Amino acid sequence: MPTYKLVSFKLCPFVQRSVITLLEKGMDYDIEYIDLSDKPKWFLDISPLGKVPVLVVDDDVVLFESAVINEYIEETASGPRMHPEDPLRRAQNRATVEFISSLLFDQYKLSMADEEAKAREHLAALHDKLERLETQLGDGPYFNGTQFSLVDAAAAPFFQRARWIADIAADMDATEGHPKVRAWQQALLERDSVARSTVDDIVERYVTMLRRPQPDVGDRPSWLGSRAA
Repeated sequence: MPTYKLVSFKLCPFVQRSVITLLEKGMDYDIEYIDLSDKPKWFLDISPLGKVPVLVVDDDVVLFESAVINEYIEETASGPRMHPEDPLRRAQNRATVEFISSLLFDQYKLSMADEEAKAREHLAALHDKLERLETQLGDGPYFNGTQFSLVDAAAAPFFQRARWIADIAADMDATEGHPKVRAWQQALLERDSVARSTVDDIVERYVTMLRRPQPDVGDRPSWLGSRAA
């Protein structure tokens, strides 16, 4: 059985996807956190894009990009299957993982927007995309029904942050008006692997990030960060 070491940043939602997958598979792994504002040379030497996550397999081979890492874990690790058996459904799941990545980027833009109007533009984009997911969801509780999948592992970090944002500003809740999506969110947040996929003080770290002065907006917090303050 291969050994796994994740290289991570404590706030990175993409690393969380791989942590969730490893936990669901019941696999042992090591994790090392780095500061992305001061990347160590050894990390730059092994990360072609200078981004996390990076998975080091057997202290030798390096994989990057969370979707690729999770596919490898799915194929090599023991534990429950996290992809559908049907090839077409499996392809649809892979496409949905990429679609959910776009939700995370929209969410980040919302959180970092320097004024309310821009934040609400990004919120509207999230609503449009979540409505698309709303039409794809069945009876749940997960994306494929009762089977927890790589789509769920990919979506959980987004839904965590959506909840944190809603706790700061209830009128910025991206799941509002999407009942199936909201039920899916709740099922994911109650999942043990999701709860264990972050550092203990993740919410405090997230709020601190929002409150931090942003050089691009005149060294003041983002609009959402000002509400968090």
